[in-house]
Amino acid sequence: MKYRVRPYRPADREAVRRICADTGFMGNPVDAIFTDREIFADFFTRYYTDYEPDSALVTEDVATGQVVGYLLGCVRFRYQAWKQIELMVLRTIPRVVMRYLTGRYNAASRKFLHWVVFRSIKETPPAPRQSAHFHINLLPAFRNTGAGREMIFTFFDMANRRGVPRIYGQIQTRDDRRTSFYARYGFRELSRRRITKFDDYESKPVYVSTLYKDFGEG
Repeated sequence: MKYRVRPYRPADREAVRRICADTGFMGNPVDAIFTDREIFADFFTRYYTDYEPDSALVTEDVATGQVVGYLLGCVRFRYQAWKQIELMVLRTIPRVVMRYLTGRYNAASRKFLHWVVFRSIKETPPAPRQSAHFHINLLPAFRNTGAGREMIFTFFDMANRRGVPRIYGQIQTRDDRRTSFYARYGFRELSRRRITKFDDYESKPVYVSTLYKDFGEG
């Protein structure tokens, strides 16, 4: 598979949102646990595509020109924290409440929303302060091509040039294989917590790990 990593463009927005939903359930489509793809994509991508697009990257299939993966980054972390809250309060939560009350969501989606409201905060591991961060996803055919590594290190250099002290990401994992990938490039695990939202679908416990790297460590 030949790919090209390039800066995000506004025309990539719908492809990024679609990939987010297509990979949101441990790398698989999110529909099994939450049917509202619009809300799911809003939460995980809207700030980055609409308010900090200059920190985003995409992977493009050379043969077709289609976007097959993305890295959404944030170096303006103080602004992002407040803007994300604003988007949630003014846009996302009112729509979710209306759709919930009007019976749009099935049992699995309602259970997922209950997890978000009552358990997500305490099951999310802490992250380092004053740090750039990123969120990355690739379609299955491009996961072992080197595209993910190239996007991470392109963003790594971008954040370093902008003077932020460290970078971090949070990943879902069943074991240590995914964290060991990042460890090879100098990332350390800050914290890890078990999450219960996948208990009905996974035979093994699922964890979220916060991985970080300080730029001053080389």
